[in-house]
Formats: sequence, structure tokens, C-alpha cells
Amino acid sequence: MGLTGNAVGGRLIFEVFRQERKGQAFMHGGSFHAPNREFADAYAREFYARRGESVALWVVPREAIVEIDEFPDEFDLKYRRVDGYSIKARLKEARELAAENATRSRDAFSAKEA
Repeated sequence: MGLTGNAVGGRLIFEVFRQERKGQAFMHGGSFHAPNREFADAYAREFYARRGESVALWVVPREAIVEIDEFPDEFDLKYRRVDGYSIKARLKEARELAAENATRSRDAFSAKEA
């Protein structure tokens, strides 16, 4: 795969993401133009890791970054969000369902005995 998009005068735009300490999230460090991947890696090391201010770097061509702007709730994973999961409502639903199932089971058992 060749890198051709976002070229300015034969140079590509690269984005640098840096991690200051192990275990921390990567943060955007900046962007720069480079003629190829090898130069971009050397440039990123020189400007973002030389003094030990970063423990890890991600150097990514700008064209490889994809924006995702729609997030469908296909799997109804509201429990992963702090504000989206009401335990009281879920407990009420579960109790109603359990009562309904218990009534059905009782009715089915009574019908078998009769």
C-alpha cells in the first residue's frame, strides 16, 4: 500500500500520538510533513522522544485516521455507561417477568394435576 493522500509538495502529513508514562493513554503530540515513513519515524523520535518525555509513540499518516461519527446502540449496552443504566427499572422489569413466569408455571402445574 502506498501512501499518497494528503501529500503536500511530495510530502505526506503524519500525526504523532505520544505516551508519557507506561499505562497512560496516548495523547496527540502534533503533526508534521515528511517525504516517507522512514523519515517520519526518525523525525518523531527526534522531536517527541529524544529527551525522554515519551515512552511510546504512534506515528500515523493522516490519511489512515478515520472519523467515526455515528454510534448505533445495536447491542443495547447501556450498562457500560454510568448515566444509561437504571438498576431500579431493570429490577422492576425482572420482578414483573419472574412473577409472570411463576404464574404461568403454577397454572401449567395445576392443569397437569387436574
